[in-house]
Amino acid sequence: MRGAGPAALSGGRAAGRRPGIAGDRREQLPTAGAHVVLESVGKTFRRAGRRTVAISGVSLEVAAGELVCLLGPSGCGKSTLLRIVAGALEPDEGSVTVGGRAVTGPAADRGMLFQSPMLFPWLTTRKNVLFGPKAQRAAGTDERDDPELDAEAGTILATVGMSQFSDAFPHELSGGMQQRTAFCRALIHDPPLILMDEPLGALDAMTREQLRGDLEKLIMASPRTVIFVTHSIEEAVQLSDEVIVISPRPGTIVRRQKITLPRPRDLKLRLGAEFQAIVAEIKEIFMSYGVI
Repeated sequence: MRGAGPAALSGGRAAGRRPGIAGDRREQLPTAGAHVVLESVGKTFRRAGRRTVAISGVSLEVAAGELVCLLGPSGCGKSTLLRIVAGALEPDEGSVTVGGRAVTGPAADRGMLFQSPMLFPWLTTRKNVLFGPKAQRAAGTDERDDPELDAEAGTILATVGMSQFSDAFPHELSGGMQQRTAFCRALIHDPPLILMDEPLGALDAMTREQLRGDLEKLIMASPRTVIFVTHSIEEAVQLSDEVIVISPRPGTIVRRQKITLPRPRDLKLRLGAEFQAIVAEIKEIFMSYGVI
């Protein structure tokens, strides 16, 4: 999966869904059963005679429609865990299923976003967003015609304020605009599961703050299951339905924190006592490990 082009980063479209701002994303999705299941997953790397246990005994269920953040310090195995779910890395122990099927490699039901937007430099914003669906249509796996695809691209770009830049090329866009385009490109495919490996990590603080809100809008507009890796406690609490707190290496789950705050989680809410109390509780966990 690492280094794959945009067409490889997202999968088939669920029937009957269209972008459009929604009130409560959890009311629109099936709640029975788990979409992603990890059972006693472990991974050890062996390099030059050295053995490094990255993650150990990780068991986790992510229900359909949940946005879950994997939160932990550098080197704790968050990205390793994400790559295992993506099928890009095989675990040494345990098993992973997505949608009831064992993960044995990359598949079309999983999309992935990285820190780098990975846009085609010779395509405009709109054409980057539409590249995957049009490639799928040529392969016979997407039945949408040009007017329908154009309408969906227009809607999703408008959701993140990119309408006026739809004809711009990547080199004409800021880093934040490029990442917004990458978000739109992944979501227009409508894969049931999206895996995000610190997609905001390379951005400056102000742009990152803006994109958190944009990402929340996109997820509310087109709900799906998301597993999101981050180092930021505030980011995890803002975006998540549940925060999965991971210990320093070897990574294990030490806390599962449900977040029931209403959406969107704007600045007023984030400055409020309930949000800050959750952040403080999670900080205390990392302080106990000497991470902060």
